Amino acid sequence: MIVSLSGVRAETLGPARAFAAELDRRAVPLSLLVAPRRKSGYRLTADAVAQHWLRHRREQGDAVVLHGYDQAAVRKRRAEFAVLAQHEALLRLTAADRVLEQVGLRTRLFVPPQWTISAGALAALPQAGFRLCADRGAVRALPAGPTTWSRVLGVGGGTTTEPWRCRALVLAADRTARRGGVLRLAAKAAQLDSSGPRQALLDALDLALHHGADPVTYATCTPGAARSGAA
Repeated sequence: MIVSLSGVRAETLGPARAFAAELDRRAVPLSLLVAPRRKSGYRLTADAVAQHWLRHRREQGDAVVLHGYDQAAVRKRRAEFAVLAQHEALLRLTAADRVLEQVGLRTRLFVPPQWTISAGALAALPQAGFRLCADRGAVRALPAGPTTWSRVLGVGGGTTTEPWRCRALVLAADRTARRGGVLRLAAKAAQLDSSGPRQALLDALDLALHHGADPVTYATCTPGAARSGAA
């Protein structure tokens, strides 16, 4: 089981801390998805509070994962890295790598925004020094290592989520864990202020633990070592 958390910033740090504390009580590490820039004008380099928390969490065993570079430069409704050619992807990866190194959060792990990546961007990752990519349907060792086919599960894209999405997440997680599959749960910090999505995520991971799931991060997982199990 891999649990990821994206969108951590000063404004969402309260719910993120509370969620991380719940996972700590269950001995479940987090994979923290970090992007240097976002559409709202957010810049990680100006957010010392989030930087400090992310570095602290990594020291405690969580994994830092690059999650794009500059969403502000992407057209509406299009995910960054979803259609990029190899050369442009390499430029963005190199720039993002420099920013994370500057703030003490450098990583060799990558998750594309909205979990969607082009063939060109995938080819650029090992050129930029990355050794793992987790997209919507797979976790891939790079450059040409084994792959675990497993889709990522979340509770929707917005800050508010309909109850049926929460129920569907819990049921899908239960099926995957019962079958011995690789369960990948994705949380967004902005959603954790709402009791429905937060409880659905906790229920899903509790069911997985009940079925004997082994909690790991994208840094410690071994692609190809376990069967995926369809949700």
